[in-house]
Amino acid sequence: MKNRFIKKPNKQKKKRQVIPLRLNILFFVIFILFSALILRLGVVQIVQGETYKRQLEETDDVSVTKNVPRGVIYDRNYNLLVGNSAVKSITYARSEKTPPSEMISVAKKLDKLITVTPDTKLTERDLQDYWILTHEKASLARLTKAEKNLDGAKAYKKQVENVTKADLDSLSSEDKRIATIYKKMTAGYALSQVAIKSKGVTDEEIAKVSENLESLPGVDTTTDWNRFYTYDETLRSILGSVSTEKQGIPSDKVDYYLAQGYSRNDRVGRSYLEAQYESVLAGQKSKSNSVLDSNGNIVETVEKYEGSKGKDLVLSVDVEFQKKVEEILKNNMQIGKASGGSDLFDRAFAVAMDPYTGQVLALAGQKINDKGEYEDYSLGNFTTAYNMGSAVKGATVLAGIMSDAITENTVFVDQPIVFKGTEPKSSWFNRHGERSLSLNPVGALEISSNSYMYQTAMKMAGAKYVYKGPFRASPETFNKMRYYYNQFGLGVKTGIDLPGEQVGFKGDDKTVGKILDFAIGQYDSYTPLQLAQYGATIANGGYRIQPTMLKEIRDPSTNGDTVGKVATEQEPKVLNQIGVPSSAIKEVQEGFYAVTHGGNGTGKGYFGDLPVSVAGKTGTAQAFYDGPKKESAMAGVWNTTFVGYAPAEKPEISIAVVVPWGYRDNGSSDPKINMKISAQIFKAYFDLKEERAKAGKDTSKVDQPINNKAAAAAAQTKLND
Repeated sequence: MKNRFIKKPNKQKKKRQVIPLRLNILFFVIFILFSALILRLGVVQIVQGETYKRQLEETDDVSVTKNVPRGVIYDRNYNLLVGNSAVKSITYARSEKTPPSEMISVAKKLDKLITVTPDTKLTERDLQDYWILTHEKASLARLTKAEKNLDGAKAYKKQVENVTKADLDSLSSEDKRIATIYKKMTAGYALSQVAIKSKGVTDEEIAKVSENLESLPGVDTTTDWNRFYTYDETLRSILGSVSTEKQGIPSDKVDYYLAQGYSRNDRVGRSYLEAQYESVLAGQKSKSNSVLDSNGNIVETVEKYEGSKGKDLVLSVDVEFQKKVEEILKNNMQIGKASGGSDLFDRAFAVAMDPYTGQVLALAGQKINDKGEYEDYSLGNFTTAYNMGSAVKGATVLAGIMSDAITENTVFVDQPIVFKGTEPKSSWFNRHGERSLSLNPVGALEISSNSYMYQTAMKMAGAKYVYKGPFRASPETFNKMRYYYNQFGLGVKTGIDLPGEQVGFKGDDKTVGKILDFAIGQYDSYTPLQLAQYGATIANGGYRIQPTMLKEIRDPSTNGDTVGKVATEQEPKVLNQIGVPSSAIKEVQEGFYAVTHGGNGTGKGYFGDLPVSVAGKTGTAQAFYDGPKKESAMAGVWNTTFVGYAPAEKPEISIAVVVPWGYRDNGSSDPKINMKISAQIFKAYFDLKEERAKAGKDTSKVDQPINNKAAAAAAQTKLND
């Protein structure tokens, strides 16, 4: 019997999947919402499409920008030099189509909410315009039929002519206040903010205006800023200035700034550091989108970007040292003015810099004005030029070596130089040959031998000296000598980060004998800053470093107590290296040391009280006056100078001092204030260094505090008062 396998049915039944009721309800709700959305889109597109299309065509989006606070400026030790004082401000921005009638209406409303003093500078035309706007019907009624048919500008001109004195006399004080507000409203460009009131705005005025903004189209309440200067006139001419809103962009730079996204009435740096670092200090303006209707009125404003404050500058200048140098100049200028023949003496300059980095530690200049008062004239260090005299003889020696005219060991006998038909030219100590000395470069610098430099220049010119013979040399020798002098920074721009630097003046008398005057610093003229760069080049071993006013750029402070993080550090920039062996530079350095320490040194006796040794070169130049007193033009005067550095073994500070027109060339005696100033500057520097070391001051902290908060706060309060 065969086995049969019978397939048994599966008793387990498949369960039927049932969708929960709640899920069904959810699907139904979603269906209803989608249906409503589709219905709404249909209504918008089909029923209201034309309406919205017209509204879109009747509106326009424009970008409106607002200024942000500028970056501040510190000295190298994080003392605040230039800061911002926030002030409440009520502003106005008109559209391109805002009618004058609306502006007058807004001005009238503002007059009820804020206190405005009538502008004393309201012109007759301002008042005529105001009268016409507020008496439109009466003004038009005065026009003849023919005048009414004139084009707009000519018709308006007739309206102005028809305004009478009686009409203007009828204007009340209230009218003049409103006219003042209206004038300010029209001062700016379309869609750019102008300040209606930015001084003395009270909290009550801010509150009143804020509550009524809906009825004041174009009006806003905001915060403006003003620059304050912690140290008054210290470095004032170097720090520069910022334009007012009324001044806006300087006319000679309109195209440049507009291309950078500025508005015409933006406040920008007008001069010197504020102008030089405008792109750093200005920051990024805030941006908002304003929707305008077909009449040009602002319907809605939405902020897109809140803007960012400008970055902060940390200068290389030490403000405490700078103030001491300025005081040293003033005190010694008083001594100079008390000396005979000083009636033309009115200025003095001093530059101190780190010879290895080019960082300017002090840039001081003082000038006596017509009232006998001292004025900051720091900018004169790079915008005015003078004959520097014997201070440049180090360049003459090295120029002679570079041109193979002399060597480091060349010896010349100091003697009066006499050419056919000319007066003898001699050293100050050897007028008639009574002290003829055999000198090498070191000895020539120590005793400041003119004769040595004359003979070096003659060698460079390829001329052979014959007593009372002719002096034959190519005029090209002037350019040859300038080529070598330029390598030290004499007669070329130093490259400092300040606008307006001058290169000095080239002597224009091509008489070949002037080559000798060139060699002793009495032909071409140089700026005090050029003299300082030359001195630093000698001090550091032959590298011409670009001077800089900037130490670093920092991000804005986040708390007002410490400076921000370092964004950029200024690196030293070597412009060129002097083309001589290091032994030649050392020869000149030895000569500079002998000037201040040698038995015959022209600077001996002025630096003995200092804790460090000084090396340098004195200078006295016979020059011609070319200052502000025109009646004394070309009068014979003497300039006195000094260039040097310390410590002599490893310099950390290099200085140049220039005292132009110190006394007349009429037998007056030299009060030697160039030397007194120089010695006192070195002393001030090393005294400060010692004081700070004892106090344990550290300016290398990560969270570096702002060191003069109390002084800055006092300056800010003074500005607001």
